[in-house]
Amino acid sequence: MGQVRHGSATTTHAVRAAIQRSQATNAALSRELGINVKTVAKWRKRETLEDRKTGPTKPSSTVLSTDEESMVVAFRRHTLLSLDDCLYALQPTIPHLTRSSLHRCLQRHGISRLPDMEGDKPKRQKFKRYPIGYFHIDIAELRTNEGKLYLFVAIDRISKFAVAQLVDKANRKTAWEFLEAVLEAVPYKIYTILTDNGIQFCEQPRNRNTAYSRPMRFDMICEANGIEHRLTKPNHPWTGNPPICEAV
Repeated sequence: MGQVRHGSATTTHAVRAAIQRSQATNAALSRELGINVKTVAKWRKRETLEDRKTGPTKPSSTVLSTDEESMVVAFRRHTLLSLDDCLYALQPTIPHLTRSSLHRCLQRHGISRLPDMEGDKPKRQKFKRYPIGYFHIDIAELRTNEGKLYLFVAIDRISKFAVAQLVDKANRKTAWEFLEAVLEAVPYKIYTILTDNGIQFCEQPRNRNTAYSRPMRFDMICEANGIEHRLTKPNHPWTGNPPICEAV
């Protein structure tokens, strides 16, 4: 099979080998071979005959910031939603995100293809079927060059409608603010929200029935909108990612 050359290459392997073997001056070889003297000098210094890879050593997005790229990656890994579902969920937060820039970002991080959910693993027990309006809310921690960020993610167990928001802190205030953003974004009635038992979503046991106890605003918003707020079991801080991971 013949050599496949770079599109802008002016030399072949044979010419490069001849340059490296020749005792002539760079200027003489340049005139003899009809190539630039800098090309001769370049191949004389090389120890191989192969073209080097072009482009940046660490590819990065020209569309997304570092924080936005971290958000995209965390959202994909957390939800395992399809490309188009990720795009639809993230565009309200990242308006300039396009399908192609999203795809390239996922490719750079090796997550452009969803894992095979079947494989040789035993089938997971199926969850009870619910109508749309049963949401999970989780928090994912992101580490960037500037420090930590937190990604709130809300996703409907059935329809896979998702809402995401990147924040500097994961506390009670950002939790109920995210809940209000979810209620504004979701175009249908939410009747149940499932969260873990972290301090962002529920009152901690040590504070219950004490002078420090006070109603959680997160629960007050749920009650005002006719939403049942469910918690995971104690010492079981995840909110049921298996049904979320069923999306392909």
